[in-house]
Amino acid sequence: MNNLPLFLKKYFWDVDFLKLNRNSHSQFIIERVLEYGDERAVKWLFKYFKKSELKEALEKKRNISPLSANYWGLILDVPKNKILCLRNQSQNKLQKTWLY
Repeated sequence: MNNLPLFLKKYFWDVDFLKLNRNSHSQFIIERVLEYGDERAVKWLFKYFKKSELKEALEKKRNISPLSANYWGLILDVPKNKILCLRNQSQNKLQKTWLY
């Protein structure tokens, strides 16, 4: 069964939760839990996904905040220069998007 446990539903407010599949939406799921997940969600993530999958998402996804990316980079042993959202170009794009 590749459906997600209901306690994760709060992290996927903008999509149809029942259509999410652990295999076909893995990068999206990992990205959301790394960014917003609590301890229970993160434990679930580490149980059902390989460390290499978590690293790949951290390296390729743009929607992880610099704060979260720094933290997970240390935990997963991913150098900052390999994390897409920490590269200067991505940070400049983020700053232009949020003009407050």
